[in-house]
Amino acid sequence: MIENDNLIHYLFRLGDNSLILGQRLAEWCSKGPTLEEDVALTNISLDNFGQARMIFSHLAEIENNGKTEDDYAFKRNEREFYNALIVERPNGHFGDTIARSFLFDAFQYHFYKELAKSNNEFLAALAAKSVKEVQYHVRHSGEWVVRLGDGTEESKEKIQESIDDLWEYTGDMFVTDTKIDELVKAGIAPDYKLIKENWTKTVEEVFYRATLKKPEDGYMQNGSLDGRHSEFLGHLLGDMQYLQRAYPDAEW
Repeated sequence: MIENDNLIHYLFRLGDNSLILGQRLAEWCSKGPTLEEDVALTNISLDNFGQARMIFSHLAEIENNGKTEDDYAFKRNEREFYNALIVERPNGHFGDTIARSFLFDAFQYHFYKELAKSNNEFLAALAAKSVKEVQYHVRHSGEWVVRLGDGTEESKEKIQESIDDLWEYTGDMFVTDTKIDELVKAGIAPDYKLIKENWTKTVEEVFYRATLKKPEDGYMQNGSLDGRHSEFLGHLLGDMQYLQRAYPDAEW
């Protein structure tokens, strides 16, 4: 029972990461700097929504309480979400979005590579499918970091500022609690120390190509595993959940 409770907690973390990032990227639909980039961001958003749907559907099967994937997405308040703080940060300008995407995409890529080794059949299958998508995501955002960092003086200044502003939220991606630690010991969840080592290598390689400076580690924001978030998540949920709140259980 304890392991099952821990797994449910963990699945919410994974599903919320994909759902909230997907929602943020969806906000770029029809607003991208170019048509090609508009389509790219929207497709990446859909990949994230697909991951969230797989996870929430599995959660509904495990909990077996009559809830559906829509209930998990649209009928929880911000204190019931466990996504990493970085994915709820506002889009800002294009460089802000790219910086946020790259820092998290690099994490997701190495996370899913390790999760594919899980002895949990569902998590291993989820990771095997998702890593193929995330491999494209990190390549896309990473190439944009290089393009902006090694571009004009203005683009370099802006992307560096975006990375500097987001850096304090990167530590939260690797934070664990006793529930996750138990899953790691059981071979269900991956080793987050190894993920951080690999993430750091990827980040440093891209920053080197982009002629950007890696920020120094300092105070890191955290608390997402306890359901503590910034005000931005509440604003996001207000938009995402509006229809369900205005017309409960509405059907097309």
